[in-house]
Amino acid sequence: MKQEKLLRLLREMLRNSKRSDREIAKQLGVSQPTITRTRARLEREYIETYTLIPNFSKLGYQILAFTFMKMQSYPSAKDAEKIAQRATEWTNKHSNIIFAADGEGLGKDVIMMSFHKSYSKYSDFMRNFALSWGEIIGELSSFLVSIGSGFKFKPFNLKYLADDL
Repeated sequence: MKQEKLLRLLREMLRNSKRSDREIAKQLGVSQPTITRTRARLEREYIETYTLIPNFSKLGYQILAFTFMKMQSYPSAKDAEKIAQRATEWTNKHSNIIFAADGEGLGKDVIMMSFHKSYSKYSDFMRNFALSWGEIIGELSSFLVSIGSGFKFKPFNLKYLADDL
């Protein structure tokens, strides 16, 4: 499949990756073996993982936290690599953290996204975070989303990206 057909398959998989190759082939007007070969290529070159998006509130989660941090000072390249390795190890030990990276915005240079089953669990998590990283992090701000209540203008789902490709 050429690049456009490859992107068409990726769009269909973003919309619903549970569909069979046969169903997608019918939708796109190509053969099922073509879809199977192209899916294998996408899995090698574009797809990092398959996952699902559960109903987090039914799993007991009440809070999605976006935590923004500002480092106290910019480390040397050598120290930055050590900090990045330490941060990778620390975040990997906390399965409720779904994303963490350096970046830029709002006067901050690190972001972390995490799920919590209650405010007290969030508070305990942040206390542990402060004890682990207090010597490196200067400022910290969080934006908390109540998962089970409040307005959801657009629910979290990656299928929306299909229309942006």
